[in-house]
Amino acid sequence: MRSDRLLATLLLLQTHGRLPAPEIARRLEVSVRTVQRDVEALSTAGVPVYCERGRRGGVALLEGYRTDVTGMTDDELRALVALGASADGGALGTALASASRKLLAAVPDARREGVDRARRRLLVEHQGWRRAPEDLPALPALDAALVADERVRIHYATGDAAIASWRTVDPYGLVSKAGTWYLVAAHRGQPKMYRVSRVRDVAATGTPARRPDERDLGEVWAELRDRLQAPSDEVDVRVRVDPAWAPTLRRVAMAVMAGPWRHEGTDADGREVLTAPFRSLLAARAGLLGYGDAVEVLAPAELRAEMADAAARVVALYTMPDPPSPD
Repeated sequence: MRSDRLLATLLLLQTHGRLPAPEIARRLEVSVRTVQRDVEALSTAGVPVYCERGRRGGVALLEGYRTDVTGMTDDELRALVALGASADGGALGTALASASRKLLAAVPDARREGVDRARRRLLVEHQGWRRAPEDLPALPALDAALVADERVRIHYATGDAAIASWRTVDPYGLVSKAGTWYLVAAHRGQPKMYRVSRVRDVAATGTPARRPDERDLGEVWAELRDRLQAPSDEVDVRVRVDPAWAPTLRRVAMAVMAGPWRHEGTDADGREVLTAPFRSLLAARAGLLGYGDAVEVLAPAELRAEMADAAARVVALYTMPDPPSPD
């Protein structure tokens, strides 16, 4: 609709100050002639907008002019306010919640009731069940580096390593995925992801970030995520489960699994036969060995042999003579 386009044009000019008419036309997917007509309409409505010719010309707003009109629909307002009410704690969550309250206060009375109802009726819980919130002391410092677009040094512990090491990175941005925060940054010219909870310390360098390319955060994150999730050594594992344990096994989604369990039938003894993809043979052995004799691996044969070998080593370990008591 034209009213939406006029508002979009106004907000573009308010954000950028001055834009060439062809650039406005490209962003709004209209013709340059349409942009010119819209500028005339804004001027007639009292908006201090004007055009300048020349190489550095374009459509501009009078310096200092601002409008409080956001152009947001009720659905957009409800979504933003509900997001702020559902934000996690920490510096970023606190800021988002505060912004949500300010936005609600600025909404006209006629629209405020429906927007406030969304805040009270919608809750997004980012944390999974039986999972403690992450400790993220480095998050504010990383966010500050992103705002300043600076290169930083991070003291990072890989995996569960007790010892962290320093590395210099050029940040693309921060990503929150299912309650876990990641820093996406280039290290020695290669984009990588770092779990924020494993960043022990952050040191500013005072130098601009030098990323190896001009891709935005979404593009780099999608590449890293797809690379991590891509199947490599996935293997389908077929098991026979004690009926008392079958419901538990089906319900528990192990991190080493690449997909859910599939029911294949029940044998004469009432044991359920299930199949599921695991990320690797080693992952399957680690995930299933703890179930003892409640879960019997039927296939693949290589995993069955590994399970038998691992079980034999455990038995041998606990049938050895007791170790001498410490003095």
